[in-house]
Amino acid sequence: MSQGASSRAIPQSKEALLKSYTLRLKEDVKSMLDNYTEVIKLARVEEESQLSKSTQAEQDQYEMQVRASNIVRAGESLMKLVSDLKIFLILNDFPSVNESISNKTQLYKHLQNELDAKLLSLRDELASDLYELEEEYYSSVYK
Repeated sequence: MSQGASSRAIPQSKEALLKSYTLRLKEDVKSMLDNYTEVIKLARVEEESQLSKSTQAEQDQYEMQVRASNIVRAGESLMKLVSDLKIFLILNDFPSVNESISNKTQLYKHLQNELDAKLLSLRDELASDLYELEEEYYSSVYK
């Protein structure tokens, strides 16, 4: 099956889910970048403003904490996205699951054939031994 055919074979719900994953990825990365850029902007050279230096420092510190929290939140969201993608792959990787099942089936059939052959050999040996014992018993003078 070609790559194009396999992507068309994805049901609408899975396709929508993959699109939502892509959107989440873009939004979280953009959030991290925007917040990081704003934190860097806060490290500016002193400017004259109407606020006192201590007030400006407090405001900058508060903004940095909020931006850092936003970066952490976006990072955690990306980690959750990675986890969701792993689960999606595990649950929807049917070719791999089918291949694994086929391999196990072949292994067990081979094992079954070996056991059947051993059982047949054992049955033949027991029949032969039983025949010899019956011959000995019926031809014995001590019965």
